[in-house]
Amino acid sequence: MAEKATTLSASEVVLDLEDAVPNLPAEKESARRLLVATLQELDFGQRTVAVRINGIAGSHALRDVVALVPAVADRISCLVVPKVSSPSHVFYLDHLLSGLEAEAGISKPIGIELQIEDPRGLEAVSEIAEASPRIEALIFGPGDFAAAMGMPQLKIGQETAGYPGDIWHYALFRIAVAARAHGLQAVDGPVSDIADLTLLERASRRAAQLGYEGKWVIHPDQLDTVNRAFTPGPEQVQRAEEILAALNQRGGASRMGGEMVDEANGRMAREVLLRADRPVPD
Repeated sequence: MAEKATTLSASEVVLDLEDAVPNLPAEKESARRLLVATLQELDFGQRTVAVRINGIAGSHALRDVVALVPAVADRISCLVVPKVSSPSHVFYLDHLLSGLEAEAGISKPIGIELQIEDPRGLEAVSEIAEASPRIEALIFGPGDFAAAMGMPQLKIGQETAGYPGDIWHYALFRIAVAARAHGLQAVDGPVSDIADLTLLERASRRAAQLGYEGKWVIHPDQLDTVNRAFTPGPEQVQRAEEILAALNQRGGASRMGGEMVDEANGRMAREVLLRADRPVPD
């Protein structure tokens, strides 16, 4: 699976030591050795490479970090931390990484991405988001969040037909606001039903509309759907370019067709072009 990931159109590859590995000391240790060897052997190109360690509150996270940093710090960009429910989790990891980096002579700090997966984490998300300069992203974890909330679900990221609204809106929007307020990326969690691409597309477009930069996938068949949802289409790109051209020509507030456009429209247009990886005029 890791070898195949070197060929896929994913922006980031996350290798997992947490839920993908049985919660037994011998299994975790075997997975660490395999992961280190995999990172030393494979070339993931320009993709961001991350490793999801075990939760800080458990018994395996320390061994994960101690095994990874001296051996493959130059091969990874970030550690993904699951079930972050307190800024203290981040403080601990930040200090641990600083010590290991200093001991190994590592000059480039390892980044961290934080999964918000329970009510305590969501309540403290703003404090969590500012707990370390290493933080690069906040990630919503719908599966563990549903379990922690006592929501009657058995599929990760599923919708509830009988609920009069979007059951995920509050959590997603609160995380997005905290991420934006602290200059971080917001990333949505996965949909576990690999065959339901219609649900995946709805969930991806919802997250994109809330300002999320991306969404986790758990199977290559999900990649095209997610990449499409987070990439502005040709019509949206053309409209953004027209808005900026009009503002550059006339400035201030002016009429464009039947619509008033001003610098607020310009800021929105620049964001669309950035997401589409298109040149943004000054």
